[in-house]
Amino acid sequence: MTLRNSLFLLVWFTLFSCDKNRVFDQYKSTGESWHKDSIVSFDFTPKDSTQKYNLFLTVRNNNNYPFQNLFLIVEMNQGNKKSIIDTLEYVMANPDGTLLGNGMTDTKESKLFYKENFTFSHTQPHTFYIQQAVRQQNKIEGVENLEGITEIGLRIETIK
Repeated sequence: MTLRNSLFLLVWFTLFSCDKNRVFDQYKSTGESWHKDSIVSFDFTPKDSTQKYNLFLTVRNNNNYPFQNLFLIVEMNQGNKKSIIDTLEYVMANPDGTLLGNGMTDTKESKLFYKENFTFSHTQPHTFYIQQAVRQQNKIEGVENLEGITEIGLRIETIK
């Protein structure tokens, strides 16, 4: 094994071993554009109903994203309990159009708070449904096909 390969493995293990709080982290593709009726879903079953969690939406977008903000409707279906529905707004770009988020290329990744200090009420399966709700200024209807959002994710971390 070369020194370069050894250094790569060391960096890789260091980055991924520091992620001890992660209990769920999954992405789904939205395709070339995210249709207003397309719903991305994730299933998660908490192991502990006394543990506190931070829930994040993770978004990968590129320079084709034409807006400064992103509006999402997120429904958390708690199985035998009622659903929780939230309409969320996130800033995705600076006023000059420069994308926010992490990444060295045209694609940026943003880790966005969804629920902070959250406790699941039971350990039954939960399903999360995420739908884009972006509107063009001065228009009632939503954007039919939202360009620039390539993937949507859900990340859940324990709070120590």
